[in-house]
Amino acid sequence: MKNVFFLILMTLFLQQCAQKKVDLTKQPQQTKMEDNTHANNPYYSRTDKTKLNVSNEEWKKILPPEVYAIAREANTEYPFTGKYNDFDEVGEYYCAVCGNHLFRSSSKFASTCGWPSFFEADKDGVIYKRDSSHGMERVEVLCKRCESHLGHVFNDGPPPTGTRFCMNSVSLDFQRDKK
Repeated sequence: MKNVFFLILMTLFLQQCAQKKVDLTKQPQQTKMEDNTHANNPYYSRTDKTKLNVSNEEWKKILPPEVYAIAREANTEYPFTGKYNDFDEVGEYYCAVCGNHLFRSSSKFASTCGWPSFFEADKDGVIYKRDSSHGMERVEVLCKRCESHLGHVFNDGPPPTGTRFCMNSVSLDFQRDKK
């Protein structure tokens, strides 16, 4: 009986994995880290803090498929594949969907979990939501301006906060500090 239950559970899991239509292991075409395609996104701004109320149908028309899959459907990129996982430039991280400020690079640390991790977020940049998906209890991190999925936060981070914001690179934009 235990084996039958396990086989059913594995079949359901594999079916869900097979339904994903976006290859999240491929990175969007970019010439530089700062270059993202926001030309078709009238909501993207690094200065406007106005809360957005945009339908997912509208976001789907505007966002690249991999950004939409993660930011709007709460998918997760595969570990160790994100462009910001092993990245240590000095600057600011913004929401890839709307441009809202999220993190400073000085709060990034090498967590070895496979995703870019931060011990502190911009308190005006993120909100939190209970996430009971996949049989787990977690805290989801969303952009405060557009409510896009960024990742999850855990209580196993380094001092001074003890938190680990485990983020998807696809949900982030980075701007280097000017020299």
